[in-house]
Amino acid sequence: MPDLQLLHAGHAPAVLAFELANRSYFAAAVSDRGEEFFEQFTDRHSALLARQAAGTCAFYVLVTEDGSVLGRFNLYEFDDGTAELGYRVAEHVTGRGVATAAVSELCRLAATRHGLRTLRAAASHDNAASQRVLVKAGFVPVGPAGPTDLGGKSGTWYERDLVHGS
Repeated sequence: MPDLQLLHAGHAPAVLAFELANRSYFAAAVSDRGEEFFEQFTDRHSALLARQAAGTCAFYVLVTEDGSVLGRFNLYEFDDGTAELGYRVAEHVTGRGVATAAVSELCRLAATRHGLRTLRAAASHDNAASQRVLVKAGFVPVGPAGPTDLGGKSGTWYERDLVHGS
């Protein structure tokens, strides 16, 4: 059974392998990260860990028993009990409830481990799978998301009240 783990330095090789293996799949739904992301991966990974240590973000990976990464689930922009959620899962596990289960677990961790009260997430209009994940995980649509929120695409902001439920 996959385990949602707080990102650490030892995850770097598996996260890079996950990003490379799914690059074209991700690029079909969101902006491609570009060559620079992969060329500077080690530095970027270290920067994420520094931000996490500072308490402004929390980064999680969904890890299989063999150590491979099935998904990334990020809480960022902590502000007065609110954070934004971002996630991506490997193409070969889409449609199996993996993202919904991990997002639901992350909502629990956001409240209990990070003291958050509200999570927000944006999904583009052409990403129906992400919209379904958010709704199944208890998020409700709260307004439009513009191109600056979604890498050039328009969509919807979703929100989940972690204290009182949605």
